[in-house]
Amino acid sequence: MAGPYVAAIDQGTTSSRCLVFDGAGDLLAMAQTPHRQIHPRPGWVEHDALEIWGHVQTVTAEALSRAGLEARDLAAVGVTNQRETTVIWDRRTGKPIAPAVVWQDTRTADLVAELGRDEGQDRFRARCGLPLATYFSGPKARWLLDHVEGARTAAARGDLLFGTIETWLIWNLTGVHVTDVTNASRSMLMNLETLDWDEELLGAIGVPRAMLPRIVSSSEVYGEGRGVLSGVPIAGAMGDQQAALFGQACFAPGEGKCTYGTGAFLLVNSGTRPAPSQHGLLTTVAYKIGAQAPVYALEGSVAVAGALVQWLRDNLGFIGAASEIEALAASVPDNGGCWLVPAFSGLFAPHWRPDARGALVGLTAFVTRAHIARAALESTAWQVREVTDAMAADLGQPLTSLKADGGMTANTLLMQIQADALGAPVVRPKITETTSLGAAYAAGLAVGVWPDLGALAAQWRADQEWRPKVSASAREGAYAQWRKAVQRTLDWV
Repeated sequence: MAGPYVAAIDQGTTSSRCLVFDGAGDLLAMAQTPHRQIHPRPGWVEHDALEIWGHVQTVTAEALSRAGLEARDLAAVGVTNQRETTVIWDRRTGKPIAPAVVWQDTRTADLVAELGRDEGQDRFRARCGLPLATYFSGPKARWLLDHVEGARTAAARGDLLFGTIETWLIWNLTGVHVTDVTNASRSMLMNLETLDWDEELLGAIGVPRAMLPRIVSSSEVYGEGRGVLSGVPIAGAMGDQQAALFGQACFAPGEGKCTYGTGAFLLVNSGTRPAPSQHGLLTTVAYKIGAQAPVYALEGSVAVAGALVQWLRDNLGFIGAASEIEALAASVPDNGGCWLVPAFSGLFAPHWRPDARGALVGLTAFVTRAHIARAALESTAWQVREVTDAMAADLGQPLTSLKADGGMTANTLLMQIQADALGAPVVRPKITETTSLGAAYAAGLAVGVWPDLGALAAQWRADQEWRPKVSASAREGAYAQWRKAVQRTLDWV
């Protein structure tokens, strides 16, 4: 076994992982540990940032051991993360002042409504590319400053540090307080044109600059690791969805991917200028390599995809393991007329309706557990269809194929349902761990493991493709029923 080797720390919504890749982009070893999902109130979702940091250290050591490597054998390490999840900690003690507020959390709904005033959701969109929504990290930071005793005074004094999870991990690994442009672009605090914190946004949302990290590129050496990664360059950082775009080698405008995990996230490369959306999508930074110009993307975010399968398993006991849903759903030919819309935290793109809540509609005595399982898989496919329609309207061209990655792509029934819903092929790559691979690629580029993007693109290979099997009339008829079901979820809160 010969190097070079690059590792990726992949800190996701439900678990922390470390993956080790070789110079061909092949996976050598992986370790993974789940962390607690804390729900203190309806709509609130929290994580213990110290628990996450402990797990990251553990899985990193385990992955190196399984690969037969030591830290000194690594050329670099990249970090990818659940993006908008927000941590504030004391710079002196390193302890968070409160649990991390997770991207799914809706506690900022009243604050978001207040910030919208008479101007509505798009008040800040021209500056930051984002609609006002509970999703983003800036309002979460404001909420913590307003509700943790003494926090605002300490922040103004410079005693507190803010960050999303990659910032928290890099600070613990290196002592450096930075955030990469992809994560900063999800805060509602960064100006998309200048790639710097925007004074008007900071003032309006109420987050002091003194607590903010320095914004850096997605691929550069931030510092040397300590502890389990002693001496290793920490050299790449990207939000998980941008990392997946990068790992899928979507380097040309118009190329895109969808990652199927806790949620489902479709990103399309839109080039070196921000592309404003008129159809409910987000304008975000896709990546920035060293001193090169940034590359932007349009994104459609679906809050609940794999999380719905977990809900059926954990809350309703429909299945004993997530992998069982495919066989259960495949035991019936269709959904039996029932439709499941998982608006547990409202609806994200393209609707942006925090007032929505989940609904199971169209029930008759004919419907069984299997029909509901199939409706759950279909819900992911139809939510992605809504996003692809918005993407086509913004870009002026229809989707011709979709690169798919993430854990749910192992479900071949879902991938076929997705192709049927889109009326376009769905392609899964040989390396499905594209989020981690993207972080590894960013770190490896920074230290010369790979010379350029062309070398990375040459390593992409297709594994399996699904083509549509239903007629256009059947597809559009089902889509109309889905949209009717979505309407039933609105104005609930």
